[in-house]
Amino acid sequence: MKTWVLRSIPAVLLAAYSNFATAGAFQLWEQNASGLGTAYAGSAAIADNASTVFFNPAGMSQLSGFQFSAGVAAVGPSYTFRDEGSTINGVPGTGTNGGDAGGWKAVPNMHMAWAVTPDVSLGLGISSPFGLATEYDPEWIGRMHAVRSEIRTMNVNPSISYKLNEKVALGFGLNYQTIKGELTSSLGPVGVSSRLVGDDASIGWNAGVLFNLSPAMRVGLSYRSAVKHTLVGETSDPVFGDRQVRADLKLPDTYILSVWQQVSDRWEAMGDLSYTRWESMQALDVVNRNTGVLIGREEFNYSNAWRLAWGAAYKANDRMKLKFGIAYDRTPIADGDRRARVPDNDRLWLSLGGQWNAGRQGKIDVGYAYLYVKDASINQSKTVGATTSVLNGKYDASAHILGVQYSVGF
Repeated sequence: MKTWVLRSIPAVLLAAYSNFATAGAFQLWEQNASGLGTAYAGSAAIADNASTVFFNPAGMSQLSGFQFSAGVAAVGPSYTFRDEGSTINGVPGTGTNGGDAGGWKAVPNMHMAWAVTPDVSLGLGISSPFGLATEYDPEWIGRMHAVRSEIRTMNVNPSISYKLNEKVALGFGLNYQTIKGELTSSLGPVGVSSRLVGDDASIGWNAGVLFNLSPAMRVGLSYRSAVKHTLVGETSDPVFGDRQVRADLKLPDTYILSVWQQVSDRWEAMGDLSYTRWESMQALDVVNRNTGVLIGREEFNYSNAWRLAWGAAYKANDRMKLKFGIAYDRTPIADGDRRARVPDNDRLWLSLGGQWNAGRQGKIDVGYAYLYVKDASINQSKTVGATTSVLNGKYDASAHILGVQYSVGF
């Protein structure tokens, strides 16, 4: 047994967040359920509840009094592998196809906003902007490449907005972000495995601007900064013993451009264009802190990616609003760089949702999305000691997302 262990800065409340990727690579859009029904189109411009703290803090200028929003998304991805000639040291490999590497997880969120004055609002959000969870059968044919992969984040986001005038509002927030990860794989024989775990806490920021072009149209522009984490701890194995190590990981920044329009007294339309700079994710290098010698490496080789969404909402009556949306999510992973830990590909979102407005008692939003993921091919080689494993095959992937949210104002 070989074990890599990284222990570092405490990850406060992180255990409550168990997430996995539903956007490109391992980015999470599920920060509310009110946007799920429109595939998160118009996310930085709608500003109809406190979750605007995450998507665009300037949107708090649209809210009055004290606003509270809380919800959860149940996300169920499926990743099934089909072997097409995998080998170990040049001969056909042995093992299963790994079963379904996906599974249902919960992504909770909570946001608050308070209009301190007519021009100034304060907010707080607790969310999870990145997450990953894949797990294969321990005896699967690609066990040298990956068995279990998990990345969990939690983000605490105090924010402020300021209304310059009736047309323009600005917003800014700080982000205290914790991260915890675990990566396991086999060293060859079934039951002989390696493990890397680590955690950290770091600071980032977000900002936005909201333009009220007319009472019936808003445009929002927002930015979430990259967050650089340094995992500091030790490695332990029977040959070298304990060694002090570090591993640097820079999570990407994201730009969002959104538009919302009141088309008629019953119809709303919204759109979204986002751009995530995944180029910051090239590899995870675990090095000896004293000597700088490389101990382990996980390849990513990601490139920048964009997401395009369009949605609409129909007000059936004073209580009920119906929603639908569609989105195209471009993966940052090229075919030649696909790994078993994140077998991602381009995906299409098809979303439906609804809102029940109970007046002073608050609003209930529900949403559902089906994610169609393009079949992903993989041809990955990995060498451990004298053993070389080539994983060759294709993935069938998809996901279902169910969300519910309660919002209320005082």
